[in-house]
Amino acid sequence: MGEKETFDLKKLEVGSFENNCYLLICLKTKEALIIDPAADAKKIIKASKGLKVKYILITHGHFDHISALETVKKALRAAVGIHPADAPALPSPPDFYLEEGDLIHFGQCTLKILHTPGHTLGGVCMLIGRYLISGDTIFPGGAGNTEIPGANRSQILKSIREKLFSLPSYTIIYPGHGAPTTVGRERNSSHYER
Repeated sequence: MGEKETFDLKKLEVGSFENNCYLLICLKTKEALIIDPAADAKKIIKASKGLKVKYILITHGHFDHISALETVKKALRAAVGIHPADAPALPSPPDFYLEEGDLIHFGQCTLKILHTPGHTLGGVCMLIGRYLISGDTIFPGGAGNTEIPGANRSQILKSIREKLFSLPSYTIIYPGHGAPTTVGRERNSSHYER
């Protein structure tokens, strides 16, 4: 998995909510990012062995995406980034903020931040090459849950249509839970109508 000439993408299924935690690894330098250390800190730390984890990035502040954050951060001494609107959900302040259009560099690779509010105010997706890590913004067959406090269905649909459906059809979406899908498959679905 991953564009082998530059980076690898590893998915770890963790915790009782079956969250996806992702490791992005620059193959030339072994510098890496962890996205959403949701649970099972030992599993995440073990998967990071031999890597230089530069950053821990959070797609949104819900507890099921950050439960292992403090343990993983302490073990790997990586800087933590989250959108400012979701930062209050963290047990301690982040080291930096993730904003629309930000470029996050690790090794010889670059990841782009897309602010996609709707599931939470500070929800973000992360784009690298033809891969999109979507947190709980989009899943196979539909938008993320908006039947929770602070969520907004019209806002999440706007985020998906304007930010995600403008990406190439072949873009592979790696969600916060469950299996991957593609932008083309989701764009052709009827689940994104009001």
